[in-house]
Order: sequence, then C-alpha cells, then structure tokens
Amino acid sequence: MQFLALLLFVSALFAAEPITPLPKHITYNKQKALLGKYLFFDPILSRDKTISCASCHDFNHGGADPRPVSIGVGGKKGRVNAPTVYNAYFNFRQFWNGRAKNLKDQANGPVHAPNEMAMNEKLIEQRLNDNPFYKKLFKKVYHTDSIRYWMVLDAIAEFEKALITPNSKFDKYLRGEAKLSPLEKKGYSLFKKLGCITCHNGINIGSNSFQKIGVIHKYPGKPGADRYEVTKNPLDRYKYKVPSLRNITLTAPYFHDGSAKTLEKAIDLMAYHNLGFKLTKNQKEALIAFLKTLTGERPKILDETVQ
Repeated sequence: MQFLALLLFVSALFAAEPITPLPKHITYNKQKALLGKYLFFDPILSRDKTISCASCHDFNHGGADPRPVSIGVGGKKGRVNAPTVYNAYFNFRQFWNGRAKNLKDQANGPVHAPNEMAMNEKLIEQRLNDNPFYKKLFKKVYHTDSIRYWMVLDAIAEFEKALITPNSKFDKYLRGEAKLSPLEKKGYSLFKKLGCITCHNGINIGSNSFQKIGVIHKYPGKPGADRYEVTKNPLDRYKYKVPSLRNITLTAPYFHDGSAKTLEKAIDLMAYHNLGFKLTKNQKEALIAFLKTLTGERPKILDETVQ
C-alpha cells in the first residue's frame, strides 16, 4: 500500500508539469542493439560504401547533423537537416514530416533514398551474407544462417531505442533531485508564460505533434519535406513534427532547413514567426539558461561492445 501511495503521489506530481522526465533506464535487447550499433556505423549499407547512418547522426553533436543538410552517396545533398536520433524512441512519428510510424520504418527510409544511401534490400543481404563477421553476429542474435533485410532494420531500431539521454539537470529537478538556478527557473517560467510549452511538452519536450512554422508571421524559407508531402492537404504546408528540445544546445543548426545557425537565432525566429513578438536580451538569456538544463547523459550503449 505504501508503494502504491508513493506511485500515485509521484504520478500526480509529474502530471502537474507539462514536461515528463526521461526514464533512467530502458529495457532493450543488448546483443541485438550492439549488432544494430555496428550496422549504424558501417558504410556497407550505402551503394558506394561511403555513407553510414552515423554520417548524418553525429554522436558528438547530440546525435544530429552539424551541416544544414546531409550529404549522401556521390555528394548528393539532402533537403532537410537530419534531426537527432537521441531519444527518438519517444517520438510519436519519425522524420520532420512524420512519414515513418516507428524506428524500423525510419531506418528503412535513408537506405532506399537516392540522395542518401541509394541501396536495395537484395544488395544489402548479399553484402552481409558474404561477410563472416556479420554472419557470426546475426547467427548469435537471430539464430539463423541467412541474413534477411528485416533483421537489419530490426537491429538498427533496437540500437536507436537504447539511445536515451537521461538525468539532465531538468529531469533531476522534476524528480526533486536538483534545484534550478534563479536564471534557469526564470527561463522555465518564461518558456511556459510565452507559449513555447504549447508545442514543446511531454517526455521529449516536443516530437509529439505537427505544428506550422510561421503561424503569426510567414516563414521565408522553402517548405520542403513538410507534412503536405504526406497528406497532400494544402493546410499542411510548412507544417512539421515539432522537434525535441532535449540536448538542444548540442544540435545546431536548427529548423528543418538548418537555417538558424545558433540557438539564440532559433529562439528569435520562433518568437517572431510563431508567437508574434520579439524577445528582449534578458528573456533570451533566461530561456537559453533553461534550455541548457535539458542536456542529458551520453547513451551508455555508445561505450559498450559485443560480448
């Protein structure tokens, strides 16, 4: 009964906040995830063997791409900035326009995209089945002598599931384990008061809805890869999956087109185009102080190897 009472108290406490802390741990198949890790870093999955998943998701850059748009095989440019893969397991959909329903579906996209990896299932299966190292790993995880493409997606998705960044200062604050500085607390108060929290909420502080960029003042950039490309509904022009703000200080540039090079510029643009006003210097300083509290721990799986 005491445990149930404590659980209800904690649930009620978090319910009062629009943001939920990440779990400290998540259950996943470690051997499968480690196989997915090898695949994630291996350019064998691209046609010219020059591009890996990690080429566009830099784990020293918050799991995102430091370039405005990604570069695929043959130097082909993508259309959008590759978002972070950290905590992607908690996204309600994947990709900026939400065309992928889960991590397996997402992993399948870049593999076939002509301006990314430009591959096909049969060639991937052939390469991996001809590779003794992968034959051994897949045998251990999937208990088979024949590597199939679905296994590749399954393993990569399991690795991405493990890429959580718990214990940010703000998560600890929500759990009553840390205190925010006066400036950080002011920033969080402004974050809610100004309306940022309307779109950036929940466990991933975003990534749980589609919203239009340029609600008040029209956004000047091109609407490439927006929700319209999925729905064909004209109302979905310039509408994107709201990006997560976790580890946001690590993942510049910002927005779908990578047009905001700094965090200060990004919040300036969002305040103007989506909230309709300009921020003061003191407001920006406080908001950035709060956003810095959202940086979590490096995913443990990145430092682990196959046993």
